Amino acid sequence: MSSSTTTLVTNIGSLVTNDPQAENTGAGPLGLIQDAAVLIDGDRVAWTGRAADAPPADTAYDAKGRAAIPGFVDSHSHLVFAGDRTQEFNARMSGRAYSAGGIRTTVAATRAASDEELEANVTHYLREALRQGTTTFETKSGYGLTTHDEARALRIASRHTDEVTYLGAHIVSPDYADDPAAYVALVTGEMLDACAPHARWIDVFCEKGAFDGDQARAILTAGKARGLHPRIHANQLSHGPGVQLAAELDAASADHCTHLTDADVDALANSRTVATLLPGAEFSTRAAWPDARRLLDAGATVALSTDCNPGSSFTSSMPFCVALAVRDMGMTPDEAIWSATAGGAAALRRTDIGRVTPGARADLVLLDAPSHVHLAYRPGVPLVSEVWRGGVRTTGHAG
Repeated sequence: MSSSTTTLVTNIGSLVTNDPQAENTGAGPLGLIQDAAVLIDGDRVAWTGRAADAPPADTAYDAKGRAAIPGFVDSHSHLVFAGDRTQEFNARMSGRAYSAGGIRTTVAATRAASDEELEANVTHYLREALRQGTTTFETKSGYGLTTHDEARALRIASRHTDEVTYLGAHIVSPDYADDPAAYVALVTGEMLDACAPHARWIDVFCEKGAFDGDQARAILTAGKARGLHPRIHANQLSHGPGVQLAAELDAASADHCTHLTDADVDALANSRTVATLLPGAEFSTRAAWPDARRLLDAGATVALSTDCNPGSSFTSSMPFCVALAVRDMGMTPDEAIWSATAGGAAALRRTDIGRVTPGARADLVLLDAPSHVHLAYRPGVPLVSEVWRGGVRTTGHAG
């Protein structure tokens, strides 16, 4: 028997489990249970089902008919940075085009910041995300672009999440503007040696203005040799080799996927690589929307994430991204919720999160709404009212 305290969250109007095989669930991938309850034992889900069938527990929490979903899994963010790019955003909204070069502004601010300033920033945005229902997040380096600054970014990030990504290959460092090959050698050599102990993943921005396909392959292959698994920024600003490279190297995810050929879609549909779509970036850059419908109809696995960063997508709100995906990317509300929870878990190759099933981590979000559909139906409204992360309850919005 467990020695931990058990809590029964009961009187849930509608529960998204993401387990279509679970008893008493409705049709479809969300595994909906009406009039539901969830038993939490320590940091794990111990039971789910109809409230009328619930087992006894040490304490009970009345959900009062509200809907519940798994905690959001934000599988793509850039939270270790300093400064902001308000002026750049203002200029872009006044008609200037977006390009990859603005990253240099954040690099300068990040290098100048202290460890304490960077950590305070990470903590601030994580709290902001948790209030909006995000219980798991991945975050990257990429705003230091020196061995020292990349390693310290990863050390800071690793104090807050296990999903840490080495992105020394965000852009070619300004220090190596005249010798990109030397920077690739640094990223795959000394910098990788310093960063690998603090990361699980390696990423590269494969794009015009950043790294081409051959450079990206060299970087990701070097990371794999050091035990880091690949992810890739792919096909954001134009057609390119990123998606094909992701499938070739068994990358966990190809992120952005805005400009895809039929061959790219087929590669994603026939591989384990998740297409992680980042609608906040398209919103903030006025770019073309990724075609989620095309990917889903082809059989690809799709995740949604915020891409929270100070340049191209300065939002930490997964509900906002769900609403954008439904409104502008061809997703149904059910598909968007799945992609923002179970899809994100798949992009991190995790089975213990993104679902509310026995044995999963007890990450649960209660909404001030009778259905998960309200996240798209009522965009911009702070519907997250309670969040359990690892069995610990926090309050979402005030009220």
